[in-house]
Amino acid sequence: MKKLLLSMAAIALLFTACDDEKNEIVQEQEIDMSDFYVYTDFNEDLGSKSANSKEKFKTCYSMNVLNKQLDANPGLAKKMFDVEYQTRKFITAKGKPGGNPGGGGSGGGGSDVDVLPIEDGLGTINIPVYIHIVLPNANDVSNSQIQSQISVLNNDFSSTNTNLLPSGATDFINDATTTGVSFSLAQTFRYNNSTSSWGTNDSVKSAYPPITPETHLNIWVCNIGGGILGYAQFPGGNLSTDGVVLLHSSLPGGSAAPYNLGRTATHEVGHYLNLRHIWGDGRCKQDDFVTDTPSSNGANYGCPSFPTVNCNTTDMTMNYMDYTDDACMYMFTDGQRNRMRAIFASGGARDTMAGN
Repeated sequence: MKKLLLSMAAIALLFTACDDEKNEIVQEQEIDMSDFYVYTDFNEDLGSKSANSKEKFKTCYSMNVLNKQLDANPGLAKKMFDVEYQTRKFITAKGKPGGNPGGGGSGGGGSDVDVLPIEDGLGTINIPVYIHIVLPNANDVSNSQIQSQISVLNNDFSSTNTNLLPSGATDFINDATTTGVSFSLAQTFRYNNSTSSWGTNDSVKSAYPPITPETHLNIWVCNIGGGILGYAQFPGGNLSTDGVVLLHSSLPGGSAAPYNLGRTATHEVGHYLNLRHIWGDGRCKQDDFVTDTPSSNGANYGCPSFPTVNCNTTDMTMNYMDYTDDACMYMFTDGQRNRMRAIFASGGARDTMAGN
């Protein structure tokens, strides 16, 4: 009888193990990657902003740089797919039962997203920052400007700013969030270099390579040229070029008004932490993989009146991942927060920054 009971227990365990394995397979299949893309139709002629045009002064070149990196490195697309898969898997696993954790899919605007709980042992993620100032006179950027830039990053990543939302933007109130990410200045390096403009081919990074990019955010402050304010590398790229490049005059107190309040850094660090542009760089047909950001057909500039409607939804023009004036962008969403935090989880693209 005892042997019979043991046999039945063994069979039960076998079926349980099979069911668990089957459930894991089902869970794997539930990670929808059908909308994922790497290349965008954002190009130098149609999407860039030039210093010669008041409307199109502020240029983020991150998507152009990404397209070029994908051409140069055939394996990068697979790496970025894996980063996105891990991001969505983490968000799905941590989301509330029956809730909307805000993974992939088309953003509709006003779609409420669950804020993921902070993982045990992760808490607020502090990112140490190395600043590389590369200018003919590296002292043209002061220590107080650098400290102000770090303060802007910390304020932007830790404030909801719901009091700044237009009176009619009630759908966005629940979307605005803090991110659980902070920044601390590790060290500033100053290099006197007579190069008049560095372009976007990472030459400034080659001249002054990143320092421990596995654990530190490297930011190069220089004259990029072409009216470009900044560009960043997405998670999954080569460590030798990992980091953010900023136009020196975009720092707080610089001369690139109305883009001199430090929000270029906020925008580019958003890319560095796996955020796409708010409109998905796809003219309504591509998404930024965030449920609570509305679809749009392109960037917004200046300080748009509310509401601004595109793709049958109201644009979130105040989001840091749009192109509006520095003074007119002031929020991240819950879904964007979830994406950023996912890359710091164990197995994430930037998990070493969180000590994993």
